[in-house]
Amino acid sequence: MPSDLPVFRSRAQAFDDLVLDAVERLERLWARELANVDFLVEEVPPVPPMAETIPFSCLEHGPSRRARIVVYRRPVEIRTRDPEEMALLVHEAVVEEVANLLGLEPESVDPES
Repeated sequence: MPSDLPVFRSRAQAFDDLVLDAVERLERLWARELANVDFLVEEVPPVPPMAETIPFSCLEHGPSRRARIVVYRRPVEIRTRDPEEMALLVHEAVVEEVANLLGLEPESVDPES
């Protein structure tokens, strides 16, 4: 596909769109609480070589910095078989990190998911 056609989307761009969709859904529910949170996509997590598990996402926050929720593209892509499953896993990862940030259960953050 030529890159100037609207159909052309790289895998990374398509993944970014999944994260954006999940974030937009939660921002409708938690606009005030998420106003100062940055959402990012990175390729892979900085995992020590002997780690037992590879995370799909992480929450970074502290008293002197804005909260950041990072979703890692490659671990999610490797774990999923199709776009629907990938969208679900991205959404679950974002919900889980928002729940951690707000001190709530994931079911409370997005009751419809």
